Amino acid sequence: MTQDRTPAAAENPESAAPDEGEQPIKGRKNGLYPEVSEELAELMKSGWGDTELHDLQPIEQAPYAAERRAALSARFPGERLVVPAGNLRVRSNDCDFPFRPSSEYVHLTGDQTQDAVLVLEPRADGGHDATAYLLPRSDRENGEFWLDGQGELWVGRRHSLGEAERLLGLECRDVRKAAEELAAAVAANPAPTRIVRHYDAALEAALGELEADRSEQRTDPDTLSAAEQRDDELKVFLSELRLVKDDWEVGQLQAACDSTVRGFTDVVRELAQAVATSERWIEGTFWRRARVEGNDVGYGSICAAGPHATTLHWVRNDGEVRPGELLLLDAGVETHTLYTADVTRTLPIDGTFTALQRRIYDAVYDAQEAGIAAVRPGARYRDFHEAAQRVLAERLVEWGLLDLAVEKVLELGLQRRWTLHGTGHMLGLDVHDCAQARTESYVDAVLEPGMVLTVEPGLYFQADDLTVPEEYRGIGVRIEDDILVTADGNRNLSAGLPRRADEVEQWMRGLAG
Repeated sequence: MTQDRTPAAAENPESAAPDEGEQPIKGRKNGLYPEVSEELAELMKSGWGDTELHDLQPIEQAPYAAERRAALSARFPGERLVVPAGNLRVRSNDCDFPFRPSSEYVHLTGDQTQDAVLVLEPRADGGHDATAYLLPRSDRENGEFWLDGQGELWVGRRHSLGEAERLLGLECRDVRKAAEELAAAVAANPAPTRIVRHYDAALEAALGELEADRSEQRTDPDTLSAAEQRDDELKVFLSELRLVKDDWEVGQLQAACDSTVRGFTDVVRELAQAVATSERWIEGTFWRRARVEGNDVGYGSICAAGPHATTLHWVRNDGEVRPGELLLLDAGVETHTLYTADVTRTLPIDGTFTALQRRIYDAVYDAQEAGIAAVRPGARYRDFHEAAQRVLAERLVEWGLLDLAVEKVLELGLQRRWTLHGTGHMLGLDVHDCAQARTESYVDAVLEPGMVLTVEPGLYFQADDLTVPEEYRGIGVRIEDDILVTADGNRNLSAGLPRRADEVEQWMRGLAG
């Protein structure tokens, strides 16, 4: 990685000269070249070609994003709505984490620009005017493009505001003027303002100076202030707006699943290298597919071999991969548009299940079959979870691990000792999508066509679990697929990966050969 060696003062190159006698501090950002000559500053101003892009077409999701903004506008008439994309976060010193915009902002714009803000300004007729505030192209005259560590010479070309307007289909303005223009708008129309919190602290602070109730202190730590209540209602609505996917979103999730299938295939082809190294080889192999075909992985890949498969969120991925044991791989490709798959398969590392491994695997498969069968429009969201849990409880009783009637086991939740997590969740821009939705709109609601959810039962027998026979200990199995609710039932978006034990073995043999 190239070290940023530019001066700290971007606006005035001449002011970057050090005090007399000051020595450059090597290793410090902007410390190696402590001054900029007038001649260099002048040289950098000219000789640059016109790179404006004139033939841009709107992004595919632009009309869908407009429909979502219209729904948002209808929900909060007469109110000002602010949805930030978020800012870069420091990883270490002068290195940042890769930027990932807020899902709320992406859903409403299709844009992925850091520091951006969507503002819906209320109109007298009850509608809103939408504006995306973005950082425009660098100005070659003031030197920002090469003097600033986030300038285009350092991090790459940005879209001009005109280009962004053509791509997004909405008005775009300079984000450096957002706070000023927001203040003017509040002064002209003191309508209530709602903001999606925790993405842009500076913008929240600026808004706090404009609305008196944003400085209101809580009288009860468990009770939200008036401003917090407003903001919370916005966050909840935007979460619920994503519960039902449109046709374009379903296509993105299908593409994510298709890439994920290819990523799992890559892993099986390279299992021999993983055996010779570690779980990290599996993680890297899948990540390569995610980066080649998409934006990244949608979440930290779980590459859990042997007893690590009994840890629900094993993401250290630093263990051995041993023949005769199982590999639980839970991973998903995130598309360039930021929709993610979430798929799990449990694979015999040497290509063949032992009798006990197959017994446990088949129990989880039967539970998943029951869960998927319960996914249909009009069914309760809880139905597929309860269907899968019933099968797991039945098997645990059959195996003598629980000495009670199945109904009593379910009533007391005793099966959860070996299957602690829920059987699924909504899927979309977030791997656990719609997480801020109200209980009555999500887990206590009924399924509708267009919803996409995971069905992922599992059984996990910890290595130190003395309540099960020794041969069970250290075995973990989960099977997970991404299921679209259709008008007449459901469709498995990740059906390209085999699920039945014999099909898994046949698939692995074919790839090994």
